[in-house]
Amino acid sequence: MSRGELWDLTDAAGIPTGRTHRRDDPDFPSGLFHIVASVCVVRGDGLVLMTKRAAIKDWPLAWEFPAGSALTGESSADAAVRELAEESGVRVETAALTLVGRLVERLALFDVYVTHVVGDPVLELDPEEVCEAEWVPLTEALRRSGAGEMAGPWVPRLERLGKRLAELAGSARPSV
Repeated sequence: MSRGELWDLTDAAGIPTGRTHRRDDPDFPSGLFHIVASVCVVRGDGLVLMTKRAAIKDWPLAWEFPAGSALTGESSADAAVRELAEESGVRVETAALTLVGRLVERLALFDVYVTHVVGDPVLELDPEEVCEAEWVPLTEALRRSGAGEMAGPWVPRLERLGKRLAELAGSARPSV
């Protein structure tokens, strides 16, 4: 998380407006959005990567899938790959991502991706972003959401996209 990062603004359909907004600046333009992307990483054994937010972040010590805002000039998939690498150390190619779905939130278009990896990737957690990580069954992630153990915004996200995520998490083949 970088204070002062610059985001491209889009309309509700995700079409760039040519305008930008600096993170934490007041007065986010009404009716516009920035892109936020997340990745659910699935190992060959079917377990998914969950990360626990650092104590200094909003929704402190809550679980989530790695996520973050797209920076100016980045596509949603580029942002998903960058955020995954920055927060967890797991590196994948954008071509290895499958879009689960896009949700329109108050200020963001939130994209959820799934990717499959081989083996047991070495995790390198960014302590400013993540304080813990676990590989768990997707059912455990869904349980954590329902039990209030995930960051609050994840509850409606998983209510809307959980079934599709489960289908895609169980169907794709690992990328090499």
